[in-house]
Amino acid sequence: MRETCVPVYLSTFSLYTFPMFNYKTQPIENFEFVEIAPASELPNGERLFVEVGDKPIVIFNIAGQFFAIGDVCSHDDGPLGDGDVEGHHVVCPRHGAEFDVRTGKAMSMPAVVDIPAYPVQVKDGNIFVGIPKG
Repeated sequence: MRETCVPVYLSTFSLYTFPMFNYKTQPIENFEFVEIAPASELPNGERLFVEVGDKPIVIFNIAGQFFAIGDVCSHDDGPLGDGDVEGHHVVCPRHGAEFDVRTGKAMSMPAVVDIPAYPVQVKDGNIFVGIPKG
């Protein structure tokens, strides 16, 4: 069977609930920025798990820069944010797929579909994450 020779791990749930898209490439006016927490509560090297509406999101502080991605591996819908961070990549703790936290791009198998990457702003010492309007 062709499906077993060339497996592609795409989940209907992920594609429906979490459009795999680098939102950071869109005009800023397409977003509603939601206040998350004081930046001081997310020290360098740490991560913060939040839910905005129905979107699980993990925010990383890497070398003083903040990055936000969907907390879901596109390979099997499992949580991603608890994985090891290697440079700007997070490694899925379940099957080892890697994603770039700056763009959401799938960097290694078994994931082949990107995950959402959200714009992050720091204003008046607080972290804001941009959620697409509409």
